[in-house]
Amino acid sequence: MKSALVIGGGFAGCGAAHQLELQGGWDVTLVESAPFLGAGVRTKWYGGHPHTFGPRHFLTRDERLFDFLHRYVPLRRLKHVFLTYVERDAQFYNFPIHVDDVERMPDRDQIKAELARTQSGHAAANVEEYWLGSVGPTLYDKFARHYNQKMWQISDNRELDDAVPEWTSKGALLYEGPRDGFHDAISAYPYAPNGYDDYFEIGTAKARVLLSTRIEQYDIPGKRVKWSGEWRTFDVIINTIAPDILFNFCFGELRFVGLDFHPIVLPMEQCFPDDVFFLYYSGQEKFKRLVEYKKFTQHKSPTTLIGIEFPSMNGKHYAMPMKSQRGLAQKYIDLMPAGVFSIGRAGSYRYIDIDDCIAQAMDVALKLK
Repeated sequence: MKSALVIGGGFAGCGAAHQLELQGGWDVTLVESAPFLGAGVRTKWYGGHPHTFGPRHFLTRDERLFDFLHRYVPLRRLKHVFLTYVERDAQFYNFPIHVDDVERMPDRDQIKAELARTQSGHAAANVEEYWLGSVGPTLYDKFARHYNQKMWQISDNRELDDAVPEWTSKGALLYEGPRDGFHDAISAYPYAPNGYDDYFEIGTAKARVLLSTRIEQYDIPGKRVKWSGEWRTFDVIINTIAPDILFNFCFGELRFVGLDFHPIVLPMEQCFPDDVFFLYYSGQEKFKRLVEYKKFTQHKSPTTLIGIEFPSMNGKHYAMPMKSQRGLAQKYIDLMPAGVFSIGRAGSYRYIDIDDCIAQAMDVALKLK
């Protein structure tokens, strides 16, 4: 039987342990520094309301990944819209921007003139160029300039130069048709009050799980790590934490943006309109988003829980969409020998979702057959 070490017990780590269990023939050890599995996707409770660290709905365009998770954690499909508050207009608008909303904007004539000068499929070197070329300066100022600066804790959106292909693959910024935010994808959330928690136990049921355990040293070329003062060697290592940590930051430390999350209970059964789960704030407010959690969880209560999210430098939640940082991450990944894999949001240094973590775990298991 071959031995495998999984570093980190978030969705990617638990998913990797599960895939190896399904494959069979593996002795799996999972090491997690926190006292629980699931990381930010673990369900917590505040004021009697279940919630996660930020809205962790299951979003995918791959029916196969939906079916896989639904088998273990039954999921309800959701339909919802995103609203963005534009303070300069004192209005909420759909996002992506709906063509009908342009008609409600006080500067609609200027916007229409700018839209007439834009070009579909234009090349863009950074997020600012992408927005300006797609919808013009006025809509960029309303929806993206300040939002991206606070989201990524930067002063110039031209620094964001590595995600343009990902943005363009998701379609136009201005659209017409259905107003639900993911009409071309599956959006879902578990029926269970504890959300995805059962999957973390299912995925690691046959693994040796070491919680509240911190790895003290790494020897990745030798496929060995040290914790509790003792070195352990494995046939395979699957990493889900930032790859620079594994090599003691020898090329420099990768940049991440964190998140400060504040739950607030309000004395009403529902706060947002029926079809609204998210409210984004695109101006110079310190916070970026409000979420009403019972819209996902269908929790029954005379009160409602709202989550307020503030971008910060606390934690490693979002990899920076910059070529310099992506290149630095790749330098670390290139140091990893055969039999060492790096997956998940932090491990792959990608702004990915739950479905991508499952897909990456499946891909690793396939390579190990």
